[in-house]
Amino acid sequence: MHTTRTSTVAIAIALAVTGGWFVSAAASAGETTRKQTAAAMQGDAQPDAAQIARGAKAWADTCGRCHNLRAPNEFSDKNWDIIVTHMRVIAPLPGRVADDIKAFLKSSN
Repeated sequence: MHTTRTSTVAIAIALAVTGGWFVSAAASAGETTRKQTAAAMQGDAQPDAAQIARGAKAWADTCGRCHNLRAPNEFSDKNWDIIVTHMRVIAPLPGRVADDIKAFLKSSN
């Protein structure tokens, strides 16, 4: 029993030590993504085609479940910011999905 507990502790420590690098790398990648998203939302960078495609799919799949979908150019970029932020709370939409939907809707204006 003592050997099993010791082995379990050793494995946990090894995972924590090696996992720390992965967590750090993931956090760094996540920080880069957050910075890119913030820049895109401030108009400093244009969303790429993949983000717009993800947004179009998420808009149709997610928003279309409950709403008659409006034409993306029916509202201004500012209005879409407000609408998507509101629905992010109500739906609830994950941040990345909401950002993708905003990118799609804004690209249509």
